[in-house]
Amino acid sequence: FKMRVAVDIRNCKPLTSAFSHLPGNETEKKATLDQALRGVLEEQIVSSDVEDFLSLIYISIDGVTEGVCSATTPFLLLGDVLDCLPLDQCDKIFSFVEENVSTWKSSTFYSAGKNYLLRMCNDLLRRLSKSQNTVFCGRIQLFLARLFPLSEKSGLNLQSQFNLDNITVFNKNEQDSTLGLQHTEVKEEGMDVEEGEMGDEDAPAPCTIPIDYNLYRKFWTLQDYFRNPVQCYDKFSWMTFLKFSDETLAVFKSYKLDDMQASKRKLEEMRTAAGDHVYFAKFLTSEKLMDLQLSDSNFRRHILLQYLILFQYLKGQVKFKSSSCVLNDDQSLWIEDTTKLVYQVCFNLTNH
Repeated sequence: FKMRVAVDIRNCKPLTSAFSHLPGNETEKKATLDQALRGVLEEQIVSSDVEDFLSLIYISIDGVTEGVCSATTPFLLLGDVLDCLPLDQCDKIFSFVEENVSTWKSSTFYSAGKNYLLRMCNDLLRRLSKSQNTVFCGRIQLFLARLFPLSEKSGLNLQSQFNLDNITVFNKNEQDSTLGLQHTEVKEEGMDVEEGEMGDEDAPAPCTIPIDYNLYRKFWTLQDYFRNPVQCYDKFSWMTFLKFSDETLAVFKSYKLDDMQASKRKLEEMRTAAGDHVYFAKFLTSEKLMDLQLSDSNFRRHILLQYLILFQYLKGQVKFKSSSCVLNDDQSLWIEDTTKLVYQVCFNLTNH
């Protein structure tokens, strides 16, 4: 009866009053109220709305603060609710979880609830589509980043493992390539440019280095070295990486960038059309985009940053590196010179 009253008035005081009259020791009393709260939730799931669920969870939080409920109870209730609701309602429940991150981080709740919250978030991520529910997935990741300290072992890559499943797919068959073919269709004079098409002023500037299939293949092959840097310690793989990198960076130096103001204008137009949220799951590796990508300053920054991360790993002292993963003098010198070149190209991008 006291539980019903507490739910109706959305206040924990009736539970505090009932707690003192329950038989048994303190642990047994808490277990009784914990089970009563879960029993009420079980009845509410069928017919109640999200606000009723949240009211019950608020009561459990107050109960923990007052010392009449176990510290794990709010997390058990949250887990039960999220397991039973469809994703659109889970979004509303998770907004409550986000808003109360300071509560979860307090000394009263953190130790008891961190594993429950982690499991709850992982269960949600398994239910969500990474391509269709990107914003929700991102909110969950940001919440976990706010909840756990940087030193939390569950969020660290302690053994320096690489994500070898992150494979960049591109055209590896030269016979299927369309790069280098001359365009035979000529736009009629005075024809209006449709939305999404490029006008003459948008076309990238010509480059002294031809944008052909060989450059396309070498450029995207580099992603395999960024994915798995250990390959660079192999003599033959290193020679391939060095050759492809020299050609790629030479293109970055000689290929003219788009006009910065025009690029900013296009970006603003994209944001206006697509809304605030823009999601890029992977690099786009279509041959038709190659010249546009090379003339895009943001795209270049992504590639140059990958180089800096790779060089930092190759030169760094990593605990789980094999004893055979050692650079020779020539490799160290090339990395040192190329690092300076990468920074110079980045500087030129900033001042473009």
